[in-house]
Amino acid sequence: MESVLVTGAGGYIGSVLVPKLIANGYKVRAIDRYFFGDDKLTPHESLEIVKEDSRRLTAEHFNDIDYVIDLVAVSNDPSGELFAESTWQINHQSRARTAKLAKEAGVKRYILPSSCSIYGFQEEVVDETAATNPLTVYARANESAENDVLPLADSQYVVTVMRQATVFGFSPRMRFDLAINGMTYGASTNKVVPLMRDGKQYRPMLHVQDTTDVMIRLLSTDPEKINGEIFNVGSAQNTYQLGDLGKRVASTVSELLGEEVSIEWYGEPDHRSYQVSFEKIESTLDWKASRTAEIGTAEIVEKLQSGELDRTDQTLTLNWYQELTKWHRVIKDVEQYGGILDIQ
Repeated sequence: MESVLVTGAGGYIGSVLVPKLIANGYKVRAIDRYFFGDDKLTPHESLEIVKEDSRRLTAEHFNDIDYVIDLVAVSNDPSGELFAESTWQINHQSRARTAKLAKEAGVKRYILPSSCSIYGFQEEVVDETAATNPLTVYARANESAENDVLPLADSQYVVTVMRQATVFGFSPRMRFDLAINGMTYGASTNKVVPLMRDGKQYRPMLHVQDTTDVMIRLLSTDPEKINGEIFNVGSAQNTYQLGDLGKRVASTVSELLGEEVSIEWYGEPDHRSYQVSFEKIESTLDWKASRTAEIGTAEIVEKLQSGELDRTDQTLTLNWYQELTKWHRVIKDVEQYGGILDIQ
């Protein structure tokens, strides 16, 4: 069995990717701080859970590893802005270091899941050769990671960058701070779709099952097709103006629940707008995204209605980081002799 080291394995994408890798016959070394709990990954004989910070990985972590999928990231723009220094350390520096350590250890392939957000604002449809325009710490850190890992590619070390569209869909480590997921929650529970002004901005979307399918495909694709390459990952059919997307979510939820759903605008206009070409990945990998916004919306509604899923602080990334930071301060202030009431 070949082995895959996955950083950020307990996250939104990682908790979908890891069981899929195992189902496809890989052994997985799942590295994460597990801020959101390690219960999102089901124990398996082919799964090794490693609780470690990506900034502290050593050569030993890459022993007997064939491939690396470097998912770790402080995810979403608000978290990146509030925890800017940590975002640079994790999203850029730790991933550049991981790529180098992996190469030195003899790992055969390294995959960097990056983001289409590095395009920032674009008036035309852009492909992988277009100039980038990152507008946030999160996007700039992703771009810097790309710039550091791609030059490592050689005949013995396959390096591939995935610029993912905004991900949506159900995950064991659910996130309701992603566009379609948040809209679906509001529509399902409050019969209102929250939508950031002004709704004209374009954004490509990508189901979490589709992006993890691509990651697995890249592990076995002919190296000549993908080595040193950047791929936009998404689809034209899932590129929406957010106002239209909100209407699609509202209509889907309304039909499923038999109740009227309205749209509620909030915030200042979001200036991030970009349309992206996905021709390269579709032709090179013979792959097309298969899951639409309506499919993702329906699956989330089903999970909410069944009680399997709910919106908690843990499903809102920034809220949970802030909660952990608050309790870390509280515990540090009162802890003594290794405990609170029970001491050593």
